[in-house]
Amino acid sequence: MRAILAAALLAAAVAAPVLAQDSAQKAAVSSAGARLKALYEADWQWRLREFEQVEDGLRTKDGERFADVSAGAWARRGAYWQALVAKIDAIPAAELSAEERINAAVLRESVRAQAAQVKWRTFEAPLNSDSFFWGEVKPYGALESEADYRRYLARLADVPRYFDQNLANMAAGLKRGFAPPAVTLKGRDATLEPFTRPGEANPLYEPFKAMPESIPAATRTALAAEARRVIDSVAVPAYAKVLAYLRTTYLRQARTTIAAKDLPDGSAFYADMAREYTTLDLTPSQIHEIGLKEVARIDADMRATIAQTGFKGSFAEFLAFLRSDPQFYARTPRELLGFSAYVIKRMDGRLKDVFTTLPRYRFTLRPVPDAIAPIYTSGRGGLQACLMNTYDLKSRPLYNLTALTLHECVPGHSHQAAVALEAPDRPKFRRETYFSGYGEGWGLYSEWLGTKLGMYETPYEEFGRETFENWRAVRLVIDTGMHMMGWSREKAIEYLAEHTALARHDIEIEVDRYISWPGQALAYKLGEMKMRELRAKAEAELGEKFDQRPFHDAILALGSVPLPVLDSEMTAWIAAEKAKVAR
Repeated sequence: MRAILAAALLAAAVAAPVLAQDSAQKAAVSSAGARLKALYEADWQWRLREFEQVEDGLRTKDGERFADVSAGAWARRGAYWQALVAKIDAIPAAELSAEERINAAVLRESVRAQAAQVKWRTFEAPLNSDSFFWGEVKPYGALESEADYRRYLARLADVPRYFDQNLANMAAGLKRGFAPPAVTLKGRDATLEPFTRPGEANPLYEPFKAMPESIPAATRTALAAEARRVIDSVAVPAYAKVLAYLRTTYLRQARTTIAAKDLPDGSAFYADMAREYTTLDLTPSQIHEIGLKEVARIDADMRATIAQTGFKGSFAEFLAFLRSDPQFYARTPRELLGFSAYVIKRMDGRLKDVFTTLPRYRFTLRPVPDAIAPIYTSGRGGLQACLMNTYDLKSRPLYNLTALTLHECVPGHSHQAAVALEAPDRPKFRRETYFSGYGEGWGLYSEWLGTKLGMYETPYEEFGRETFENWRAVRLVIDTGMHMMGWSREKAIEYLAEHTALARHDIEIEVDRYISWPGQALAYKLGEMKMRELRAKAEAELGEKFDQRPFHDAILALGSVPLPVLDSEMTAWIAAEKAKVAR
């Protein structure tokens, strides 16, 4: 009995330090996790207040005012974000759980990028070739309740203050040489003209033309009357003021150079923008070389596809054929939208082969609004709607539309946004954070995924997909070329025209977007390359046990994350799946 008691006491003595160590480790993890959670929960509430947002279930909506965009407000935010980065860095990553390490990495990188934007005072150029602060007023998603409409009316009343602050920022940027190049803003003033019209002809009134019947009729009548009053007496004069400033001052004094390196401390600025949009530590020269190699590879794929069509001429002659033959173009906007809708529905039938879990939230398909269509991209997908541009149909070839729809709609951006919205057990800030390398990488990966699903029905559609892939590879070359290596706008236009079947109108619109938005164009191809690299690794290590459905589930379950986080988390996923196979 004594021997048994002695053995038990010895075992307890040995186990006590181990148990104490385990308890200490758990306490450290709990303490570190609690500190991080306190940071991001407080930051979420700060964001809602700072940017005038309200919560509505899983979504956030615009509040009754626009955010304060004065220089003082941005300086205050910059100081806040710098302090928040320091607080995150003070939490030992090793003491965080796996999920909280992702939370910390996402929060830190997003906050770091925001602090960098303030450092460079990018708020002093609140416009580029296809995005403008005055375009943020009209909601392009549906208003769903009386509260939504009343908040919209309140924002309309706040337009003069919001516009005046942006005008002051633009004047400050112009004074120090920080403004989009004049060539990228040509004709953009015309987008303001519809908003200077009175009453129901003004695009700002459009949400009041089809209010939900859940709002009582008398209330709808009153809301519409108030809208006409506020638009005519408050919003229209504010838009007219911006239009006059653009035409008399800003467009005349905007810079004539196009390179980011020509801006104040421009080389460092461009490096920061490249880091923000790619989340990778690559130099512009490294990115340029990656682009050149990808362009050469995809060029070869395109020539092989041309051979499948039976066309006997040169590459340039084939492009000329595609750009001129009526068979490749819709005759009406409805025909183009119908083609895209057909692709969406076909893809719906294959989603069971791509994912194991699907979101409940559904998006709709809409044309790009007329007011912005002439200077807008071919399409853009989001949570509520996927937009297709039906302006200038001769610039919208149908052979590109399958790839565009997969990228913007499903399984690309609109689908991805719904998955992110409905993701379980995730801090609220994770639902609202977006990294271009991840998001645009998934969009381009979705185009490529169509080759695995039989989505490209003709060699012409496959050539359209390859055109889109090369378009993103070319971006790596011409974005770095224009902003850091002395490329002219004309050289970039010709390079893009030589390597893709994009219409000339689209090519010029795109190049101007890259000029006025340094670094953003780099995200797509680098993100897609990382995802395809990870898929190839999973296929190699899992062999016949590889199933693309859980692989895709795992990528989208992460939500938008920096590419290094995507790499580490998916590498861990592959290892875990490999361990299951080995058992």
